[in-house]
Amino acid sequence: MDTRQQSLTRWVRQFSGFEHAEAEPVSGDASFRRYFRVWRRQQNGEQTPFIIMDAPPEHEDCVPFLAIARHWHRHGVAVPAIEAEDLEQGFLLLEDFGDQLMLAGLTEDNAEALYREALDELVAIQQLPSPPDYPLPPYDTALLDREMALFPDWLLERHLGMELDNGARCLLDTTFAFLRESALAQPEVTVHRDYHSRNLLIRPGTGRPGVIDFQDAVRGPVTYDAVSLLKDCYVSWPEEHVSRWLETFRQATLEKGLHHADPDTFRQWFELMGMQRHLKAAGIFARLAIRDGKQGYLGDIPRTVNYLIRASARQPALRHFHEWLTDTVMPLIEEKIGPAPALEETPL
Repeated sequence: MDTRQQSLTRWVRQFSGFEHAEAEPVSGDASFRRYFRVWRRQQNGEQTPFIIMDAPPEHEDCVPFLAIARHWHRHGVAVPAIEAEDLEQGFLLLEDFGDQLMLAGLTEDNAEALYREALDELVAIQQLPSPPDYPLPPYDTALLDREMALFPDWLLERHLGMELDNGARCLLDTTFAFLRESALAQPEVTVHRDYHSRNLLIRPGTGRPGVIDFQDAVRGPVTYDAVSLLKDCYVSWPEEHVSRWLETFRQATLEKGLHHADPDTFRQWFELMGMQRHLKAAGIFARLAIRDGKQGYLGDIPRTVNYLIRASARQPALRHFHEWLTDTVMPLIEEKIGPAPALEETPL
């Protein structure tokens, strides 16, 4: 048991019912946060599970998480209730949604229902205003550019060892500008910013997923979270599934007045937003491996870049970028990381 685990165990034992609690490791994530399960003993002898988030203050700011969690919870979004907090130490005691991540629980029989439930919850999130005590930051030009720069900085140069000449940098700059313009043209909504199958928990009997990892929420493009879910970096679906789910989402958000886009316009927004996100994600996966020693994320890079190849193939304005990805970047990825999975096959 490390020092912080000992500290959070002492902290939780001050609360009624937790006097003899032992903190059991549950998981970590792509940040410095870790999670532990503890049990509260009720007067009748039954025990109820809770989660402790360990977020070291020197690395993680819990204020956004607390503000968004409380605001969304009050408005009916299925995020964990906050039971106790200690910002000085970086400990939060949270409602426990269990361990059944959507990614691990997907089957051919339940996929349709789970994605419909996830999209319904997303529509609810998008309609929410910013928390009164924490105005959500905008998904602006600076943030979009900073995210896309992760692709050349961490994946191409640092991990693949590419030397980008003036032609390659000009191609990237042109592509980034095209994607940025599309993103900024979309209507703005509340954006979770990491709404995918590893951040949604299956809660049997509720009909609604548990939503976690929302502390980086912003105000931004209406299609961003739909891309995160339907073009997931961890699992891919046949085009017919994606198109059907996306049109369901478009109609639902149209009815709520979040946009006025026809199917073709909405799909174009979705495709270009997906490219921006996948540039960011591929760079982050490489950074996690290089900087943080989390090598397991490298295996998700071929799928993520394959999304970029397929999306750019549909964009005449990005023909040269598509050819460069296909002829230069992807062969290096397959050589140094592994082949991309086929995107046309049902993954279950």
